Amino acid sequence: MKIEMKLEGMDGVLKTLQSLPAEIVSKRGGPVKLSLAKGARVILSQAKQNLRAQIAANGDESTGLLEKNVIVSRGKPIHGSNGERYLVRVRRKTYPDRRVRSRDVATTRKTASLLEYGSSHQSATPWLRPAVRQKGGEAINVITTDLNRRIALTIKKLAQQNKGK
Repeated sequence: MKIEMKLEGMDGVLKTLQSLPAEIVSKRGGPVKLSLAKGARVILSQAKQNLRAQIAANGDESTGLLEKNVIVSRGKPIHGSNGERYLVRVRRKTYPDRRVRSRDVATTRKTASLLEYGSSHQSATPWLRPAVRQKGGEAINVITTDLNRRIALTIKKLAQQNKGK
């Protein structure tokens, strides 16, 4: 299950970021990494809220395992590019003592996918895609605000370090 969000019209911002010192755009991510993680947590929070609502709407009782395993993780850049990437995803865990068939086991990823997209036996009750639609704009605002704040702090710190040089 994968939902992508692309920002367009950011060429000037990207050019500016590329010209910044290594402290801001470092291998460890720096302020960019931290700001993206903060924005992803906005979507994560809404996704978990939607998931609880969809499970309750079906009249099912939640074990809490699926919700606990909806996480934000740092992803590798898309092949052939560099930069930072954060994902709201479902960590794969096996439900204890629940077999679908003799060899298949019920996992959190299968359950999340069935809820999101449905199957021939079960109608779809999306919870992740609506979270992106509901909180995508807010996440972008959080990322932008936080990134500006972190860059300003880094510049201030560098200016103090280089005062006498």
